[in-house]
Amino acid sequence: MSYLAIQSASSMSDFPVSRYPVPELEALPDDIRQRILDVQERAGFIPNVFLALAHRPEEFRAFFAYHDALMEKDSGLSKAEREMIVVATSAANECQYCVVAHGAILRIRAKNPLIADQVATNYRKADLTGRQQAMLDFALKVCGNAQAVTESDYEALRAHGFSEEDIWDIGAITAFFALSNRMANLVDMRPNDEFYVMGRD
Repeated sequence: MSYLAIQSASSMSDFPVSRYPVPELEALPDDIRQRILDVQERAGFIPNVFLALAHRPEEFRAFFAYHDALMEKDSGLSKAEREMIVVATSAANECQYCVVAHGAILRIRAKNPLIADQVATNYRKADLTGRQQAMLDFALKVCGNAQAVTESDYEALRAHGFSEEDIWDIGAITAFFALSNRMANLVDMRPNDEFYVMGRD
């Protein structure tokens, strides 16, 4: 399937995925092409981040290896909580792609059609637990003022039952998506139309 066919299939034909060239699937290394096709089979469409980052195959591999290490493992953070971190910090970084895409994933993983909009707009007013509020307070501090993190910030998380490894995860997810946010904005990455409606019913 060519890039143009992919665009048409995902209802994005009038808008570019990225300001940089997007290679045709046939031109990609086998492992990257297979990963993209696997995602398309599971989701029913190809998230544009896969197409945009395929412009540089080595960086694609490194990006998704670290993404998977942070977002797919078993840890003290639920998958929904990890997505909350992404949505809240991406909103602070004004990354449209990540707020829209990960907002969709958050709605699905939290089984809550309201939560992503709440977290993206003002997580302090969202329907969250005290533990989740503390988690996002820390994530937003790492996002915008990491040099000011002190032992008292760790103590606040420990009081809510977060382990030292959990705290690393909160910070690492925040830092990784700071990279993702900046790259998405750099390349004008456009969210797929499909993301806007996922998890709302």
